[in-house]
Amino acid sequence: MVREISPTEFVATLATSPATLLVDVREDWELEIARVPGVLHIPMGEIPDRLAELDRGRDLVILCKAGGRSLSVARFLEAQGYPSVANLTGGILAWQRDVDPTLATY
Repeated sequence: MVREISPTEFVATLATSPATLLVDVREDWELEIARVPGVLHIPMGEIPDRLAELDRGRDLVILCKAGGRSLSVARFLEAQGYPSVANLTGGILAWQRDVDPTLATY
């Protein structure tokens, strides 16, 4: 079962565990509208071909627009043997609401 983490919990986690990696699985055009700094961007459809870019030793938090695509990717990564994967609950929309209201919504 995929662990859920809110945007505010993620920000707090970074303070104590800076090696946690936020992976944004949205499309390029979506990042042009709203982007969280410091993410690794791998569009959802490219994840299977780009698994080598994801360090199995790091905590991974997956981000999309609202949480659906990221949950699918997190489940896929768990099935591939990644030991520490979480879904960012509410996606970039929750990030905009709870962490950075200056981000554009779409």
